[in-house]
Amino acid sequence: MKEATAKPHLTVVEDEAALVELLRYNFEKEGFRVTTATDGEAALVTIAESKPDLVILDWMLPHVSGLEVCRQLRRKSETRDLPIIMLTARGEEADRVRGLEVGADDYVAKPFSPSELIARVRAVLRRAKPSSAQDLLTFGGLVMDLSAHRVLRDGRSIHLGPTEFRLLRFLLERPGRVYSREQLLDAVWGRDIYVEPRTVDVHIRRLRKAINAPGEMDLIRTVRSAGYALDETTDA
Repeated sequence: MKEATAKPHLTVVEDEAALVELLRYNFEKEGFRVTTATDGEAALVTIAESKPDLVILDWMLPHVSGLEVCRQLRRKSETRDLPIIMLTARGEEADRVRGLEVGADDYVAKPFSPSELIARVRAVLRRAKPSSAQDLLTFGGLVMDLSAHRVLRDGRSIHLGPTEFRLLRFLLERPGRVYSREQLLDAVWGRDIYVEPRTVDVHIRRLRKAINAPGEMDLIRTVRSAGYALDETTDA
């Protein structure tokens, strides 16, 4: 008898009833389990009661905005690593960057096709649960335990979002080598997903903030006009 596989659980936070039903229909057809919330306060309660595998979060919500929901989820240890995709009509670059900086893993602007959103959800879920080729990756005091999905630096626990975890893993597997933004996008986000190159800068900044405590050497080297590398040298 074939063992049943648990359906991925999504929480859709959106106040447009027609869009909620459209998303529910398309995701359930693709084998997802969907719960919904129509405002920010309800979203925080729903997610606390039953933590999903990923949240699709509208920017403009009644009571508590999507940005504030994202901030609060990132502050709590239980949901700090929860994958979040922001869904919004705001398409300006500054708004997209702001959404990423408060903790979102991806950003989809309305109008969008359900197939594009499904592809992005699958890509984020793949990055959130990387397959482990080996148990431990180490460099410069950093230790990444792939089986436990934990990162330490000199014994200090480091909390990373799913995208930062995947980005750090890629760099840890190839220390010293410089990668362009385009190479990092292909390796970490996937060739089938369009993401703007500036997104890499946002996630590198978040990764730096997480792994480098005050007084510690910055282990991520920026090489002008070339990209980034995990390195213990400080000259760029």
